[in-house]
Amino acid sequence: MTYFSSFDRRNRSRLARFAGALYLVIILCGVWSEGIARAQLIVPGDAAATALAIAAAPGLLSLSVAADTVMACADVALAAVFLALLSTVQPLLALIAAFFRLVQAALIGAGLVALAGAPAMFAAGEAQAMALIGLHALAYDLGLVFFAVSCAAMAVLLAKAGTVPRPIYVGLALSALVYLTGSALRLFAPEQLAGFQTAYVIPLVSESALCLWLLVTGRI
Repeated sequence: MTYFSSFDRRNRSRLARFAGALYLVIILCGVWSEGIARAQLIVPGDAAATALAIAAAPGLLSLSVAADTVMACADVALAAVFLALLSTVQPLLALIAAFFRLVQAALIGAGLVALAGAPAMFAAGEAQAMALIGLHALAYDLGLVFFAVSCAAMAVLLAKAGTVPRPIYVGLALSALVYLTGSALRLFAPEQLAGFQTAYVIPLVSESALCLWLLVTGRI
């Protein structure tokens, strides 16, 4: 960790602001692709309506895949930057936060391969196409399990660092619980998920607050 320590001292503020910029890209791409673009195209449990929506706006699904690809690339970069910034706080925990974030990015990337192939599969059969869309959703939810571990590790690291306001790292700890609970519900009790959706405001607010803190202050 000697390299990270010296690199940290020379460029800490610049790196922190770069982390904030990467986080902003992740938030904007993720919210748009999952919450806006695909929300208009994918009708859960209705293959016919989904096929019609995708056929009516074929470019929108491709754009959502592109946005998620950018998001995953930014996530990989952010994992490396956070490792450089936080390895001096607790090296092993910083590695855990980075590696679990990388696994999430890998699962998202794998899911995007399935999603990108879904439109072509509608010609072969709606069931096959919806299976690919479901595979993407499964990869996304499994990715959030790993991301939850990363968030929990980040919360501890930020608390130890002592430079980030307490509400932010407490919010990240709560976000970990939200992600774990949401993924568990989607996998094992999907009928209960609708009532839990409002809880995702917690990670949105917490991660946005950390993003703004990094951009404005350059401190972590």
